[in-house]
Amino acid sequence: MSHFVDREQEQEELRGLLQQKSPQLALLYGRRRLGKTHLLTHVLPAAETFYWTAAATTSAQNREQLVRDVASWTGGVLDSKDYPTWRTIFRLLLELNRAKAIVLDEFQYLGEDPKELAGVCSELNAAWEQRRPARALVLVLAGSSVRTLEALDEGGAPLHGRFAWKAALQPFNYWYAARMASFRSTRDRIGAYGIFGGTPRYLDALRPTQSLADNAARLMLAPRGEVRGLVETAILQEQGLREIARYQAIMRSIGNGCTEVNEIAQRSGLTVDTPLRDKIERLIDLGYVSRTRNLGSKSTSPYRYRISDPAFAFYYEFVSHNEAALERTDPAYFWRHVIEPRIDTYLGHIFERVAEQAYEWLQPTLQLPVAREWGRWEGKDRQGQSLEVDIAATLADGRVLTGAVKWNTKPLEARWHLHHLNSLERLAQAGVKWAHAAQADDSPLLYLASGGFTREFIDVARASRSTVYLWSLTDVFKPRSGKVRKQR
Repeated sequence: MSHFVDREQEQEELRGLLQQKSPQLALLYGRRRLGKTHLLTHVLPAAETFYWTAAATTSAQNREQLVRDVASWTGGVLDSKDYPTWRTIFRLLLELNRAKAIVLDEFQYLGEDPKELAGVCSELNAAWEQRRPARALVLVLAGSSVRTLEALDEGGAPLHGRFAWKAALQPFNYWYAARMASFRSTRDRIGAYGIFGGTPRYLDALRPTQSLADNAARLMLAPRGEVRGLVETAILQEQGLREIARYQAIMRSIGNGCTEVNEIAQRSGLTVDTPLRDKIERLIDLGYVSRTRNLGSKSTSPYRYRISDPAFAFYYEFVSHNEAALERTDPAYFWRHVIEPRIDTYLGHIFERVAEQAYEWLQPTLQLPVAREWGRWEGKDRQGQSLEVDIAATLADGRVLTGAVKWNTKPLEARWHLHHLNSLERLAQAGVKWAHAAQADDSPLLYLASGGFTREFIDVARASRSTVYLWSLTDVFKPRSGKVRKQR
């Protein structure tokens, strides 16, 4: 990355740790390609930071390599035989007076299994607790094995309660993704988010001087496309995942439209059992999959699953089952004849995710009410007719926010507002409790339409409720005022 985007909160907090007069232990984790290394090297003082990355090898070989690298960094002479245990090595690190910061990246590789890693953490804890003169020092444990790094601070773990700071790095939201995908057209910026998601490494490969279609063809459709290759190998690179083929089958099934466990099992050829559910949960922990229920559903209602990251959603929607065709078809031709006729439908679903992110993004600026639970509703009414509500959120003040999201090119006509009100009426008649509250005059409406609204729509919508939010692409790309908060 040639420039730094987002991570304002993490930067501020890390700099705060550097100002402390006593040693601070920190924990940073997140999926690969999210910019953990870029964040740390951007904030920590380069000349006074010892940065070391563990390798996927034995604990003994990592110990020997770490001693060699400390010697190289200090210019001293060290013999690994003098540091036979992790405790002696951690003592060595903590006594590096030249260092104001120490980073142990891919920390999960210091143990070949959870039991051995727990032993390494116990040795670190013992060295950390040893009395020594107080001084400014930040020791960062970082890694891409999300579940393993999270477990370092769980109850009963040797380092539980020792961390002064910890952060899970998340993909960019649409707004920050657009800063990297700096196309002139706001529609293309949303399109870039829908195709490449919020992973900085994927977005950094874009060439905004080329069209969005050309970028997609080059990076995602071409058999050796850079981003396509990263997406295809992402699951393979996740440490600790066994039965990779099954994880990939689950991802492919969800990406092809299977939203419930039974459908996922049937499409992937797996059995509905605890191992399947555990694998889906692991994919959720890693951020590849998310789950939702209709707003107001009972806790016994089945979840619906979807691919979380738009880059993976695009891959499974358009690439994975067209691999043979893409081998013998020019990527630009494939875009024009296969993807272009369907891309607006696909981006319409992505735009619903943008609506939730935009609400959080604009909240400080527009003083929007706090959403306690954000969701949607999809099902059938009392007559068995299909019914969908794009936005359905309970607010902290007891009201219910509802609305619609449209990826349109022409201004939205008033009939869509009337359609939404009719949907709320049908839901209320079907016994959905929150739908009654959503019909109240003081329950706000939110409409997000990429192509804006007709004058009639604006007049009719505002006459029907006391609070109506009407957002176009121009609105969702406004700068935000107020203190920056972590984005989901």
